[in-house]
Amino acid sequence: MPFLREPIVSIIIPCFNEEQGIPHLAAQLDPVIRELQQKYALELIFVDDGSTDRTNALLHHYFDKKKNAKIIRHAINKNLGAALRTGFQHASGAYIAALDSDCTYEPKILLTLLERLNEGTDIVTVSPYHPLGKIENVPGWRIFLSKGSSLLYKHLLGSGIYTHGAMVRVYKRKVLETVHSEKNDFLYVSEILIKSLLKGYTVREVPATLRVRQFGASKMKLARTIKSHLGLMGRIILYKMFKREL
Repeated sequence: MPFLREPIVSIIIPCFNEEQGIPHLAAQLDPVIRELQQKYALELIFVDDGSTDRTNALLHHYFDKKKNAKIIRHAINKNLGAALRTGFQHASGAYIAALDSDCTYEPKILLTLLERLNEGTDIVTVSPYHPLGKIENVPGWRIFLSKGSSLLYKHLLGSGIYTHGAMVRVYKRKVLETVHSEKNDFLYVSEILIKSLLKGYTVREVPATLRVRQFGASKMKLARTIKSHLGLMGRIILYKMFKREL
């Protein structure tokens, strides 16, 4: 019987009404799992965020037999931030990764993210807005919102980070034990990164290609997301001026 490999990597994958894309996710994820298992002990955590279609049934169909796979279900939809928080709370790994279920970033990017997570780095994140990153066929409104907000965060923080809102990342466990956000929406992703930077954690970006989703529709609410970003920017300004709690 082989010895347990260390460290454990927990991969969190939130899902909401993704029945069309689950077979594609499974096909893309399988070779990544096989390669990662050569080096790490893996824990797969799927959070079904109150799906009303066949997402939950398909998750069980494709992943029930996977070793150390968990499928957690929210009774109602709570939004992306809440789904990630649930996944993080159930993760036992020394390294904790977040991966989207729609494969807008290819799952194999996890291999590169984990390679770059070294002693001097606490978070590794994908970065389509890095000078070497790429964007393919993504709607203009989404690029405008995401890239525009990242440029403003970069200016406010002076961090040199190009992309603040990409969900696909790998964290050392200590980061998620000390950095928290109560946001339930898409802002959760940006807030966790920004609070980590302000706490002095080291963030490294990996240039990546962001592609339009092949299945289903985006769950982002444009007006609500813009309002949330403006609120966070205001809190950053107050933090920098008066050291108020972010």
